[in-house]
Amino acid sequence: MNYCSHCGNSVSLRVPEGDNLCRHVCIDCGTIHYENPKIIVGCVPEYDGRILLCRRAIEPRHGYWTIPAGFMENAESLARGAARECLEEAGAAVEIGSLLAIVNVIHAHQVHVMFRARMADATFAAGAESLEVDLVREENIPWSEIAFPSVEFALRRYLEDRAHARDGHHFIDFDQRYERRTAPT
Repeated sequence: MNYCSHCGNSVSLRVPEGDNLCRHVCIDCGTIHYENPKIIVGCVPEYDGRILLCRRAIEPRHGYWTIPAGFMENAESLARGAARECLEEAGAAVEIGSLLAIVNVIHAHQVHVMFRARMADATFAAGAESLEVDLVREENIPWSEIAFPSVEFALRRYLEDRAHARDGHHFIDFDQRYERRTAPT
Protein backbone atom coordinates (compact mmCIF):
# COMPACT_ATOMS: atom_id res chain seq x y z
CA MET A 1 0.00 0.00 0.00
CA ASN A 2 1.42 3.36 -1.00
CA TYR A 3 -1.43 5.81 -0.47
CA CYS A 4 -4.12 6.37 2.13
CA SER A 5 -7.59 5.39 0.92
CA HIS A 6 -9.04 8.05 3.25
CA CYS A 7 -7.14 11.15 2.10
CA GLY A 8 -4.82 10.02 -0.72
CA ASN A 9 -1.53 10.97 0.93
CA SER A 10 1.45 8.67 1.45
CA VAL A 11 1.52 5.96 4.09
CA SER A 12 4.42 4.55 6.06
CA LEU A 13 4.84 1.14 7.58
CA ARG A 14 5.16 1.46 11.37
CA VAL A 15 3.82 0.24 14.68
CA PRO A 16 1.03 2.63 15.71
CA GLU A 17 0.87 3.82 19.30
CA GLY A 18 -0.88 1.21 21.45
CA ASP A 19 -0.39 -1.53 18.85
CA ASN A 20 2.21 -4.28 18.55
CA LEU A 21 2.27 -4.97 14.79
CA CYS A 22 3.47 -2.94 11.81
CA ARG A 23 0.62 -1.28 9.93
CA HIS A 24 0.30 1.11 7.01
CA VAL A 25 -0.32 4.49 8.66
CA CYS A 26 -1.14 7.70 6.78
CA ILE A 27 1.59 10.28 7.23
CA ASP A 28 -0.93 13.13 6.93
CA CYS A 29 -4.27 12.12 8.52
CA GLY A 30 -3.03 9.28 10.77
CA THR A 31 -5.51 6.68 9.47
CA ILE A 32 -4.35 3.16 10.32
CA HIS A 33 -4.96 0.69 7.51
CA TYR A 34 -5.51 -2.79 8.95
CA GLU A 35 -5.12 -5.89 6.79
CA ASN A 36 -7.15 -8.81 8.10
CA PRO A 37 -7.83 -12.35 6.87
CA LYS A 38 -10.48 -12.91 4.22
CA ILE A 39 -13.43 -15.12 5.12
CA ILE A 40 -14.38 -17.94 2.74
CA VAL A 41 -17.82 -19.49 3.27
CA GLY A 42 -19.07 -22.73 1.82
CA CYS A 43 -21.19 -25.80 2.36
CA VAL A 44 -21.36 -29.50 1.75
CA PRO A 45 -24.75 -29.83 0.01
CA GLU A 46 -26.41 -33.22 0.20
CA TYR A 47 -29.38 -34.65 -1.66
CA ASP A 48 -30.57 -38.26 -1.42
CA GLY A 49 -27.28 -39.39 0.14
CA ARG A 50 -25.16 -37.76 -2.58
CA ILE A 51 -22.91 -34.73 -2.28
CA LEU A 52 -22.87 -31.82 -4.72
CA LEU A 53 -19.41 -31.05 -6.11
CA CYS A 54 -18.26 -28.40 -8.58
CA ARG A 55 -15.37 -28.65 -11.04
CA ARG A 56 -13.60 -25.27 -10.96
CA ALA A 57 -13.64 -23.09 -14.09
CA ILE A 58 -11.28 -20.54 -12.53
CA GLU A 59 -7.83 -20.39 -10.99
CA PRO A 60 -6.52 -21.35 -8.61
CA ARG A 61 -6.89 -25.09 -9.21
CA HIS A 62 -8.79 -24.83 -12.50
CA GLY A 63 -10.35 -28.21 -13.38
CA TYR A 64 -10.24 -29.58 -9.83
CA TRP A 65 -13.28 -30.45 -7.72
CA THR A 66 -14.55 -28.45 -4.76
CA ILE A 67 -17.64 -27.79 -2.72
CA PRO A 68 -19.52 -24.55 -3.42
CA ALA A 69 -17.60 -21.84 -1.56
CA GLY A 70 -16.23 -18.35 -1.98
CA PHE A 71 -15.54 -15.00 -0.43
CA MET A 72 -18.06 -13.69 2.07
CA GLU A 73 -19.56 -10.34 1.08
CA ASN A 74 -20.18 -7.35 3.31
CA ALA A 75 -23.67 -7.15 4.84
CA GLU A 76 -24.28 -10.91 4.79
CA SER A 77 -24.08 -13.60 7.45
CA LEU A 78 -21.85 -16.65 7.17
CA ALA A 79 -24.85 -18.88 6.41
CA ARG A 80 -26.32 -16.52 3.80
CA GLY A 81 -22.94 -16.29 2.12
CA ALA A 82 -22.62 -20.08 1.97
CA ALA A 83 -26.12 -20.38 0.48
CA ARG A 84 -25.40 -17.61 -2.05
CA GLU A 85 -22.15 -19.28 -3.14
CA CYS A 86 -23.99 -22.57 -3.67
CA LEU A 87 -26.61 -20.87 -5.82
CA GLU A 88 -23.97 -18.95 -7.83
CA GLU A 89 -21.54 -21.82 -8.40
CA ALA A 90 -23.90 -24.79 -8.58
CA GLY A 91 -27.35 -23.38 -9.31
CA ALA A 92 -28.64 -25.17 -6.22
CA ALA A 93 -30.89 -23.77 -3.51
CA VAL A 94 -29.91 -25.12 -0.12
CA GLU A 95 -30.99 -24.97 3.48
CA ILE A 96 -27.86 -24.27 5.50
CA GLY A 97 -27.49 -26.53 8.50
CA SER A 98 -25.00 -26.67 11.33
CA LEU A 99 -21.39 -25.56 11.35
CA LEU A 100 -19.10 -28.29 9.99
CA ALA A 101 -15.56 -26.91 9.97
CA ILE A 102 -13.42 -23.85 10.51
CA VAL A 103 -10.11 -24.01 8.70
CA ASN A 104 -7.42 -21.39 9.27
CA VAL A 105 -5.48 -21.15 6.00
CA ILE A 106 -2.68 -19.13 7.51
CA HIS A 107 -0.38 -18.82 4.49
CA ALA A 108 -3.24 -17.44 2.36
CA HIS A 109 -4.55 -15.08 5.08
CA GLN A 110 -7.96 -16.78 4.97
CA VAL A 111 -10.45 -18.43 7.29
CA HIS A 112 -12.68 -21.06 5.64
CA VAL A 113 -16.05 -21.64 7.33
CA MET A 114 -17.97 -24.69 6.07
CA PHE A 115 -21.53 -25.74 6.86
CA ARG A 116 -23.68 -28.81 6.32
CA ALA A 117 -26.49 -28.16 3.83
CA ARG A 118 -29.53 -29.88 2.37
CA MET A 119 -30.70 -29.36 -1.18
CA ALA A 120 -34.43 -28.83 -1.57
CA ASP A 121 -34.43 -30.96 -4.75
CA ALA A 122 -32.01 -32.31 -7.34
CA THR A 123 -31.94 -29.07 -9.34
CA PHE A 124 -28.40 -27.83 -10.07
CA ALA A 125 -26.39 -26.37 -12.94
CA ALA A 126 -22.88 -25.10 -13.51
CA GLY A 127 -22.46 -21.41 -12.73
CA ALA A 128 -19.87 -19.08 -14.26
CA GLU A 129 -17.12 -20.36 -11.93
CA SER A 130 -17.85 -24.07 -12.53
CA LEU A 131 -17.05 -26.25 -15.54
CA GLU A 132 -19.53 -28.86 -14.34
CA VAL A 133 -21.50 -29.79 -11.25
CA ASP A 134 -22.45 -33.28 -10.13
CA LEU A 135 -24.16 -35.12 -7.30
CA VAL A 136 -21.77 -37.89 -6.29
CA ARG A 137 -21.96 -40.85 -3.98
CA GLU A 138 -19.30 -41.14 -1.29
CA GLU A 139 -17.47 -43.93 -3.13
CA ASN A 140 -17.25 -41.75 -6.27
CA ILE A 141 -15.68 -38.65 -4.71
CA PRO A 142 -12.57 -37.87 -6.80
CA TRP A 143 -10.22 -37.51 -3.81
CA SER A 144 -7.08 -37.11 -5.92
CA GLU A 145 -8.75 -34.24 -7.79
CA ILE A 146 -10.00 -32.22 -4.80
CA ALA A 147 -8.87 -28.60 -5.20
CA PHE A 148 -7.89 -27.59 -1.67
CA PRO A 149 -6.83 -29.20 1.62
CA SER A 150 -9.61 -27.30 3.42
CA VAL A 151 -12.22 -28.87 1.14
CA GLU A 152 -10.80 -32.36 1.63
CA PHE A 153 -10.77 -31.80 5.40
CA ALA A 154 -14.42 -30.64 5.40
CA LEU A 155 -15.57 -33.50 3.15
CA ARG A 156 -13.83 -36.16 5.21
CA ARG A 157 -15.21 -34.79 8.50
CA TYR A 158 -18.69 -34.57 6.93
CA LEU A 159 -18.58 -38.21 5.85
CA GLU A 160 -17.19 -39.38 9.21
CA ASP A 161 -19.92 -37.49 11.06
CA ARG A 162 -22.60 -38.87 8.76
CA ALA A 163 -21.33 -42.44 9.23
CA HIS A 164 -21.46 -42.08 13.02
CA ALA A 165 -24.72 -40.05 13.14
CA ARG A 166 -23.04 -37.09 14.81
CA ASP A 167 -22.99 -33.37 14.17
CA GLY A 168 -19.44 -32.36 15.13
CA HIS A 169 -17.56 -29.11 14.73
CA HIS A 170 -14.04 -29.48 13.37
CA PHE A 171 -11.06 -27.15 13.41
CA ILE A 172 -7.63 -27.23 11.78
CA ASP A 173 -4.81 -24.91 10.77
CA PHE A 174 -3.06 -25.22 7.41
CA ASP A 175 0.15 -23.28 6.91
CA GLN A 176 2.08 -24.15 3.77
CA ARG A 177 4.89 -21.82 4.81
CA TYR A 178 5.91 -24.57 7.20
CA GLU A 179 4.38 -27.48 5.24
CA ARG A 180 2.49 -28.72 8.27
CA ARG A 181 -1.01 -29.35 9.42
CA THR A 182 -1.78 -28.69 13.04
CA ALA A 183 -4.54 -29.44 15.55
CA PRO A 184 -6.85 -31.78 13.63
CA THR A 185 -10.08 -32.61 15.45
